[in-house]
Amino acid sequence: MTKLFSFPHPVNETSARLVATGVVIMATTFALTGNPFVLAVLTYGFVARVLSGPTISPLARFVTQVITPRLNVQHRFVPGPPKRFAQGIGATFTIAASVLALADATTLARVVIALLAIAAFLEAAFAICLGCIVFSQLMRLRVIPQSVCEECNNFNSRLLTTETNRA
Repeated sequence: MTKLFSFPHPVNETSARLVATGVVIMATTFALTGNPFVLAVLTYGFVARVLSGPTISPLARFVTQVITPRLNVQHRFVPGPPKRFAQGIGATFTIAASVLALADATTLARVVIALLAIAAFLEAAFAICLGCIVFSQLMRLRVIPQSVCEECNNFNSRLLTTETNRA
């Protein structure tokens, strides 16, 4: 049984991209309509995923437990900490948009979420995780200590060892 407030490591990139697809749909819907319910669901989803990965996120649970297992594709696994960082950026954007919407700055909130939709689209369509890129740069600059993700540095060799042992 997984701990409630843990984040998966490694992360199945197929699942991450499918969750990003759901984010693109919701973010685009909010950007076009300004519907506060959609923004609330989007915000909850990011906060839930930062806190617990897919455990308390309905979208992520649906993806990881229903959709991904039914796909007949070669899954790729990536380090968890950068993905959690990316979810944190999404949470920051959605919380900021929620505050803006509550302050009656709905147009600005819609712009913030449109930017989020672009980032989510890059992840969904091309596996380009902007949050992961920022995480990597912050590690290079030593803003994020290497100890936060020592496995990120050695992830590929660990993955190869794991796959070799399974064969």
